[in-house]
Amino acid sequence: MGKAKVKRASTSIDMTAMCDVSFLLLTFFVLTATARQPEVLVVDTPASSSPEKLPDDGLGIISVANGKIFFGIKNPNVRELTLKNISQKYSVNFSAEEYEKFRQLDEFGVPVRNLRQLLSLPNDQRTESIQPGIPVDSTETASNELYSWVQEARRATIEFNRSREDEKGFVDPGPMKVAIKADAEEKYPAINLIIETLRNQKQNKFSFVTGLRQDN
Repeated sequence: MGKAKVKRASTSIDMTAMCDVSFLLLTFFVLTATARQPEVLVVDTPASSSPEKLPDDGLGIISVANGKIFFGIKNPNVRELTLKNISQKYSVNFSAEEYEKFRQLDEFGVPVRNLRQLLSLPNDQRTESIQPGIPVDSTETASNELYSWVQEARRATIEFNRSREDEKGFVDPGPMKVAIKADAEEKYPAINLIIETLRNQKQNKFSFVTGLRQDN
């Protein structure tokens, strides 16, 4: 009796559906991703052996180089709330368009009165050369604008966290953390003014941003 032949199934796989899904995912990520803005104030940080990383949220960064002080807030929602607080404190009004532009601003270094002019410029023209730095001194008055920015950013962080209390699974991360990103060649007086500004707000715990030292 002859042996029955088993019909062989084709080993080819139709990849059309898989390609469609891949291109849909690629298109989604391209359209929704936000490009990382280049640093306006380039800071050559000193090296250290600490591997601790800064949080991605709930963070304010004070950058200082070439005698200029810049400030940045990680969370765009907190940025907007902070600007609203600053607007009331310094009696400077901003439009809805300007608030939206400020949400996209990673860091800035101008007096409050010059902020609207900065926001009116295209991204590639907001260079360090046209930003004189945020005014800072040893007082707790409106003339120490860095004091006001840090203070209002801390308040905005608390306000934003409270607005999320009803979200399922939300855990309050606590007060805004502050980090100082100083150039390795920056002189001490500028750093001291920043530290005194933080201490005047009872912000006695802060971090220094450094580069990771390579072991030989």
